[in-house]
Amino acid sequence: MYRSLETYRGFVYPTSIDQVGHMNVASYTARFDEATWHFLAQLGLTPTFMRERGVAAVAVDQHTTYTREVLPGSLLHIRTELLALGRSSVRFMHHMFDSETDAEVATTELVGVYFDLTTRSAVQLPSVAHERAATLEVDDADDRAPAQSAR
Repeated sequence: MYRSLETYRGFVYPTSIDQVGHMNVASYTARFDEATWHFLAQLGLTPTFMRERGVAAVAVDQHTTYTREVLPGSLLHIRTELLALGRSSVRFMHHMFDSETDAEVATTELVGVYFDLTTRSAVQLPSVAHERAATLEVDDADDRAPAQSAR
């Protein structure tokens, strides 16, 4: 098991609202995407690291659950938990919270593959990713705390 990390903080502007009056799907996805970049950076897979090596992290599977409405003016934060790190893949879960109430408003589970941009195929994750992941390991499930903010 791995401890969670805060990977995003933001505010919901009126431009993120749909015709029903709550945050639109594209805005959830954009925030989860931003959190993904911060999470990958924690594993040593920064945009610069990947660009210099001609590799990328590509999403191959994603499942999102919307638990509560998010309204304009809401403060949000995301905590991310590594679920599994394979030879060339990473599986993780983002938990999005209303920062005022700490209520979970959405989750998304993703599987990404480390991908060579020249050969267009999966390649082995660098050792730094496994080393950084090892620093996130915990023995007690209570230490993961994905449902609590780190205020």
